[in-house]
Amino acid sequence: MSDLLITNVDVLTNEGVLKNHAIEIENGFITSIVKDSEVEKAKESAKDVLDGKGQLAAPGLVNTHTHIAMGLFRNYADDLELMDWLETAIWPTEAKLNDEYVRYGTQLGIAEMLRSGTTTFSDMYFFMNTTAEVVKETGIRSVLSRGLAGVSPTADQALVENADLFRTWNGFDNDRIKVLLGPHAPYTCPDAYMEKVIALSHELNCGIHMHLSETKGEVENVIKATGKTPIAHMYDLGLFWNTTLAAHCVHVTDEDMDIMAENNVAVAHNPQSNLKLASGTAPVPEMIGKGITVGLGTDGSASNNNADMLEEVRLAATLHKARLYDPKAIPAQAAWNMGTVEGAKALGYTDLGVLATGYRADIVLYDVSGMHWMPRYNDLAALVYSANSSDANTTIVGGKVLMKDKELLTIDEEKLRVEITMAQAYFSN
Repeated sequence: MSDLLITNVDVLTNEGVLKNHAIEIENGFITSIVKDSEVEKAKESAKDVLDGKGQLAAPGLVNTHTHIAMGLFRNYADDLELMDWLETAIWPTEAKLNDEYVRYGTQLGIAEMLRSGTTTFSDMYFFMNTTAEVVKETGIRSVLSRGLAGVSPTADQALVENADLFRTWNGFDNDRIKVLLGPHAPYTCPDAYMEKVIALSHELNCGIHMHLSETKGEVENVIKATGKTPIAHMYDLGLFWNTTLAAHCVHVTDEDMDIMAENNVAVAHNPQSNLKLASGTAPVPEMIGKGITVGLGTDGSASNNNADMLEEVRLAATLHKARLYDPKAIPAQAAWNMGTVEGAKALGYTDLGVLATGYRADIVLYDVSGMHWMPRYNDLAALVYSANSSDANTTIVGGKVLMKDKELLTIDEEKLRVEITMAQAYFSN
């Protein structure tokens, strides 16, 4: 008996699209993908049956780097360089945050992600116990990090909070929630503080999520202070002893990439945010060529300005073609993998991001009836180059339906609209 049976659906697999198939799900995992005609008896015994007619089943998208509650500051401050944006607009406004508003912002971001086909996100922010509670309630999958800044007067308390977050939530619901340590960046985390972070990572056996080599200015300042690039300096400090998720990595050298490859440092590539903040373009094909795992992220919705991962997939596929004058630089399949299975690997999941037996049942059903899907020569190419995130019709995480026929089942959207309007008034003052 299956918990959920998706019938009469086209299924995007590593072997291509399987037309008119059925997906059986039990205990949060895919147990079989077979021709729809072979599951007549299973239809009678399944706890829940979902008709997938006219839809394409694909793995849920994996957002490897965001600050999801920053959707509260969407369109609040734009067209600024990173440090000016942070120092004059974002940090002063973030000082007004509390648990209540982070709850609203997190719900907003999760609603947006579920509606646009994202089933997993990696978050670095504040009030993260509240974020974890919202993740628990809404059913999405998440890897959480408490943002740590050594220059803050609450720096040591933040370490305590990140450790408590790890002890409370890491591994929750069969790894639906995982926890990393979240040192913000070299310019907010002096060496003495990084040594505390690294010591805590050893104590907890916990991985790291950190912004690294995002801007030229960051790299120049670290070289001036230490004689080394941020990647080389963090390696010498001992940061890369465990799993590390490095966000951005826009300005990295060949030597940096060798260090990253040798130490299993995964990259969260955020093409749209990097373009908008004029940070530059990460050398992603070169990283992949060296064997580095590269996933995709949206960054926060204050610097993007949305949480639409399908946009990031498309941009990753096109941006690097233009940079290298090579249409094969990031083919459609590679871009899609970055948004799904490679992003899952970057977050430490080896059974996520592919529709196959034994994999976690994080699935999105896309409505393929739109004119922009026609003719259907190649559904993978359509997802990367043609589809809209609004084509996501049903979203499933761990075998549980969180959105059905475009209706969110775990978030009260009307109530949320009132709360976000209230938050806008609060932050406008």
